[in-house]
Amino acid sequence: MSATAPLHHLSLIRLASEIRHGAVSPVDAVQAMLDRIARHDGRLHAYATVDAAGALARAEQARDEIARGLCRGPLHGVPVAVKDLFDTADMPTEFGSRVMRGRRPATDATVVARLRAAGAILLGKLTLTEGAYADHHPDVTPPVNPWGAAHWTGTSSSGSGVAVAAGLIWGALGTDTGGSIRLPSACCGITGIKPTWGRVSRAGALALAPSLDHVGPMARSVADAVAMLGVIAGPDPLDLTAARDTVPDYAAEIARPVRGLAIGIDWRLLRARADDAVLASIDHVVDVMTGLGARIVDVRLPEIDPVLEGWAVQCAVEAAIVHRDDWATRPDDFGPRLAALIDRGHRHTAFELAEAQDRRRIFAGAMEAVYDACDVLLVPGLPVAGPTLDHMAGLGEDPAAILAIGPFTAPFDVAGQPTVTVPCGISAAGIPIGCQFAGPRFAEALVARAGHAFQTATDWHTRRPAGFA
Repeated sequence: MSATAPLHHLSLIRLASEIRHGAVSPVDAVQAMLDRIARHDGRLHAYATVDAAGALARAEQARDEIARGLCRGPLHGVPVAVKDLFDTADMPTEFGSRVMRGRRPATDATVVARLRAAGAILLGKLTLTEGAYADHHPDVTPPVNPWGAAHWTGTSSSGSGVAVAAGLIWGALGTDTGGSIRLPSACCGITGIKPTWGRVSRAGALALAPSLDHVGPMARSVADAVAMLGVIAGPDPLDLTAARDTVPDYAAEIARPVRGLAIGIDWRLLRARADDAVLASIDHVVDVMTGLGARIVDVRLPEIDPVLEGWAVQCAVEAAIVHRDDWATRPDDFGPRLAALIDRGHRHTAFELAEAQDRRRIFAGAMEAVYDACDVLLVPGLPVAGPTLDHMAGLGEDPAAILAIGPFTAPFDVAGQPTVTVPCGISAAGIPIGCQFAGPRFAEALVARAGHAFQTATDWHTRRPAGFA
């Protein structure tokens, strides 16, 4: 670190190292973030809650512990933030919803508790779309994309994407049901990991659709994101759907070379769904990865439209179950998009749900079989490069919008497979473009290795939006 470089320019893992070796004080790191939030968040609206006093007190504690030689874990003294659907005992958890306003959990979500145990300092809670669905509640000011205010931030981890992109936090947690880690990551030019379903506990995380919800990290680079993933992943007695598989040493795994790695691409699907700028960015990724020794394999993915339609059915029904008590007593407190989803969930028949679940099982099996021909898949993050807010408003109501914007994200939620999203280009309007490396279940280390290799050879992940450098 140079004598003049601001702290927010450091990567998360570099900051952790500087703190561990006494070169940076956790108090200075927290104060730097608080100063940036005060300077920028009045126009970005990334934070729902900032716990300045609590974060500074925890930073002082971390500083003193480190000075005594005590290390709590790999994130000791590093400020982080989480989407405002993870329970926090010291801050409200309001789910972006009037229904949850003033909710004060008694305990932390498992992932929050694990971040704290690893020494991380929780700075605040990040804005999200209501109920982690498609739009912000009318009472909530939506976050603004720091790359361009007229452009979409992605849903539903919108505040997480904006905060990381604008340098208002070093790393954040998001959730992903149909693309809600990956869409903000692609739109805001950051890195996001959607792990295998079950790799990370959902205990204490308010749900949109439990069988589709995934918890994962959002950061500036793959190396930063896997540092967080290694802390939050693993079995949890409070969530019996959390996998009992051993969690790899992600930091060690991503350093392995990609020479000989077989990258599958379904060019038929991409050319049918993605615009020219997105396709050009994929060509760029291909050039970089083949230059690193990977090889490209043509593959054919199973048909996605039927499973996307089934996703919409399952999401609606599960959301209706999640919210049934409040829907019965306070329906007028829900915003229009979440209310419409819940209403559809009540109207779907058992036959429709059973058909969607059957299609899902078949699709998941077919997706696993794709990896017989390749190691990882390469797909875009979005079919459109840097979509504007006007473009998003013109997509129509659900589920039409899901079919239009989610062809490269929702299928991996349905199949429960891991992906890593990395920035790989820039649109004509100056908005980031992202791509995904995806893999078979529990192959987080493999997809992260592909993403990390790409980032060692490019600088897209180091670029910052003008005005927030």
